Amino acid sequence: MNIVLLSGGSGKRLWPLSNDIRSKQFIKLFKRDDGSYESMLQRVYGQILKVDKDAVVTIATSKTQISAIHNQVGEGIGISVEPCRRDTFPAIALASAYLHDVRKVGLEEAVVVCPVDPYVEDDYFEMIKCLGEQAEKGEANLVLMGIEPTYPSEKYGYIIPESKEYISTVSRFKEKPSLERAKEYIRQGALWNGGVFAYKLKYVLDRAHELIQFTDYYDLFARYESLEKISFDYAVVEKEDHIQVMRFAGQWKDLGTWNTLTEAMEETIVGKAVMNEACENVHVINELDVPVLAMGLQDVVISASPEGILVSDKEQSSYIKSFVDSFEQQIMFAEKSWGSFRVLDVEKESLTIKITLNPGHSMNYHSHRNRDEAWIVISGSGKAVIDGVKQEVRHGAVITMKAGCKHTVTAETELKIIEVQLGKEITVHDKEKHLLEKDENNMQG
Repeated sequence: MNIVLLSGGSGKRLWPLSNDIRSKQFIKLFKRDDGSYESMLQRVYGQILKVDKDAVVTIATSKTQISAIHNQVGEGIGISVEPCRRDTFPAIALASAYLHDVRKVGLEEAVVVCPVDPYVEDDYFEMIKCLGEQAEKGEANLVLMGIEPTYPSEKYGYIIPESKEYISTVSRFKEKPSLERAKEYIRQGALWNGGVFAYKLKYVLDRAHELIQFTDYYDLFARYESLEKISFDYAVVEKEDHIQVMRFAGQWKDLGTWNTLTEAMEETIVGKAVMNEACENVHVINELDVPVLAMGLQDVVISASPEGILVSDKEQSSYIKSFVDSFEQQIMFAEKSWGSFRVLDVEKESLTIKITLNPGHSMNYHSHRNRDEAWIVISGSGKAVIDGVKQEVRHGAVITMKAGCKHTVTAETELKIIEVQLGKEITVHDKEKHLLEKDENNMQG
């Protein structure tokens, strides 16, 4: 099956673990059988491959998320990169063109689009497979998944089918309602709209060509910044008469807030934390290397990371976005394709960070115009190239680099480095990439 996972915005409602680079789908909160933790993205990707090991999976996302995606699920997954945010219709049109022109998916094949971050079990992806099979029959131009509501919710849109059969024609759609209207919709047999739908690839490409002047994926990518911001619902769904909905009665949770996320967590504590017996319905998620102590609290979430600390009533945690929007702060943690970095200290003319390189990975060969740097290797081993000179590095090594010095390092084992940056202009833009000589490239392999 062909699946497009929509990997959207920053998920600021899960601050301080999420930010503009590290969205909620990359936060590792779900415990595996071996005791390690995985993210929503890793969990969903693993579930897809469990149901269909040959599935063609493409993530539609912004360029800021590419490194985290590669870090968590490897280089093999398809990525349709949005040059900028233009809402869901341009994103789905671009991903559809990518499937056809880059991955060579046939026009008559079905594609299923779904969010990257639902908390579901394997039956959800069995249903997605059925959704694609139904779309291939051609009885409708769009086939939607309608989720059997478990309570009247004001957070979701509703699909009202014409019948209560497993597969039904859609009568109409309703936007997010008031609580009373939600109750009435449910009495009418309405289903939650979870944003999951299937179509033949030709259908969406035809709609895209009707609304956008472009020739192929590469042309659409080049024009992307000029496209109108418009949702797929508004551009396509609301104008389509031939739509079916399939009922899904399994577990489905939208983990968009701390309140809903903690409901899905198996453990009440992740990281260094202690709570006394007087605590009730309390969750602590701590990414710092200092302990958190909670005493006598009820219905509270505590989350600590290098970005900040949240202490909130669980219900009130749904309203943090407006406060977080007002914060102006440097990104303190990010995953890259080669590993990750964490900012340890910020001064006016210095920045200290901890870098972790995964085995076999390296930084770009680069230099800085306006800052000096020093590396202190605290664990692991690897090879560095400093102005074209190769050298082995391991625990205890110290390397200094003046502004303009070209440098990179490759990890043989997991390599942890403390990097100190010194200069009057320390910015992310002060970086110039260079090509390694052929023999130096071979060294990295």
